[in-house]
Amino acid sequence: METGGSAMKTVLVTGCSSGIGLCAAQILSKRGHRVFATARKQRDVEKLASMGLESFPLDLADSGSIKNAVDTVMKKCGGAPYALFNNGAYGQPGAVEDLTRAAIREQFETNVFGTMELTNLVIPAMRARGEGRIVMNSSVLGLVAAPMRGAYNASKFALEGFTDTLRLELWGSGIKVSLIEPGPIYTNFRENSYEAFKKHIVPAQSHHRQTYRKMEERLTSEGPGMSGTLPPEAVVEKLIHAVESGRPKIRYYVTRVTYGAALAKRILPSVVMDELLRRRI
Repeated sequence: METGGSAMKTVLVTGCSSGIGLCAAQILSKRGHRVFATARKQRDVEKLASMGLESFPLDLADSGSIKNAVDTVMKKCGGAPYALFNNGAYGQPGAVEDLTRAAIREQFETNVFGTMELTNLVIPAMRARGEGRIVMNSSVLGLVAAPMRGAYNASKFALEGFTDTLRLELWGSGIKVSLIEPGPIYTNFRENSYEAFKKHIVPAQSHHRQTYRKMEERLTSEGPGMSGTLPPEAVVEKLIHAVESGRPKIRYYVTRVTYGAALAKRILPSVVMDELLRRRI
């Protein structure tokens, strides 16, 4: 039976095609853990396998795919993984008034419903074993809302509410639940967001078309993005603590943006906070 501490663990990671998930899978593997690195597309699964990682498909928008992935892990390690890192997600840009029901549903299927379904499938075996770690990769936008990101904001607020509730309900089970709340990180997030933008938003028909022009320029730019952007390793550093420490934290902030947003939300009047956030368009 696996126990707490830094000894080898089995870790299931979602969203490993690039960015934080890929970095997490590689670093955890190098630290001696047995990592199950999952991705939605078969070509990404093959890429991960070519890197020497144990990989198989997991599409968070597909209940059948989620169940198959969990069954695969259970067979490979004789039970639930010691740790689950719920990293897979994407951002749907767009003003709230321009978001269709289909766009919002797709955002929640991956970022919320699929994540919670996967989590619920591994909890019984973790509970039976008397230990486990569940780590949710949230966002600074799970703490504060930014304009033009209503679907993503809502999905991360929902994820945080589910996670806080889950932590209370799992008290005494030996299963520790943590949230990681990154600000800007160097990943393919902008590229993936632009694809979602093109799929669901029609700028020419929107009151916000001038704002969308600026948004498209930012989403398609090749620069580093926001000031204070950090590499994925900054998130993985917190993940390592959440998985390996005998006393994992409930919340881990990553980047100055998250620390600043959390502090501002506590001390600033709402009208002042709104003014600051409006500038993030």
